Amino acid sequence: MQQRILLTDEKIEVITRRLCQQLMEHHGNFANTAIIGLQPRGVLYARKLHREVCEQTRNSHILYGDLDTTFYRDDFRRGNDIPSAKSLNIPFSVEGLNVVMVDDVLYTGRSVRAALDALNDFGRPARVQLLVLIDRRYSRELPVSPDFIGCEVDSRANQKVKVEWDGAEGNKVWILEE
Repeated sequence: MQQRILLTDEKIEVITRRLCQQLMEHHGNFANTAIIGLQPRGVLYARKLHREVCEQTRNSHILYGDLDTTFYRDDFRRGNDIPSAKSLNIPFSVEGLNVVMVDDVLYTGRSVRAALDALNDFGRPARVQLLVLIDRRYSRELPVSPDFIGCEVDSRANQKVKVEWDGAEGNKVWILEE
């Protein structure tokens, strides 16, 4: 299996600061905005992004939650594996809020569709925006498009984008080819 590094820890830091600036430009002091990370790996980036936004805005009261979409996915009953739920932590209603959903990689769009369904259980947001670290542009199965993009990558079907959080050499994004 061939692999190459797409993003190093340093580049991820630069991208994160840029995305925080874009969020601050759109949401000001985040008085009516919540950041919600999508399980399983989107929450790792969402927490990092949330910490950075809180630091840059000097506002430690920005709403944050983790959203599990396991039982909202269109493929959760396929195969013999029994799906296991991830942690769910949204201790507030999203009714009337601006919600920024955060995921690490946008591929087919199916996870985002499931997240929109799951989010409705917590109220009706005023607006939902999608922020992704990596956008695999040419792989959509559903009409989903991110509002905030860290990095776009043109990848083939036989390639996989892997985000490694807190590895031996820090955070990295790899492209793996089978």
